[in-house]
Amino acid sequence: MKYRKVTAIFRLELLDKVEHKLQELGVKGLSASKVKGYGEYADFYAKDWMTRHARIELFVNANEAEGIALAIMDAASLDMKGDGIVAILPVEKLYRIRTKTEINNEE
Repeated sequence: MKYRKVTAIFRLELLDKVEHKLQELGVKGLSASKVKGYGEYADFYAKDWMTRHARIELFVNANEAEGIALAIMDAASLDMKGDGIVAILPVEKLYRIRTKTEINNEE
């Protein structure tokens, strides 16, 4: 089975909404963190232009990645500059640290 890594960076105030949407889809796990940066939108009033955002990362089966990305975009969009980005990346291998074994089709 092939895996994908989905990474999304979006407005911090929408983190709870995005998490809830992913739980509704049955996503079994994700990592969330607060990040600073700038891209399409920069805070020109801040000395360093940085804005605060949330970042989530999750590993999913390849056939689920597109639907999850769309769900994130639906939940995180305010239809404004600075709404964020979603990336889907291929995963070469995925290991479970506890058992030191590769995660495969059976999980």
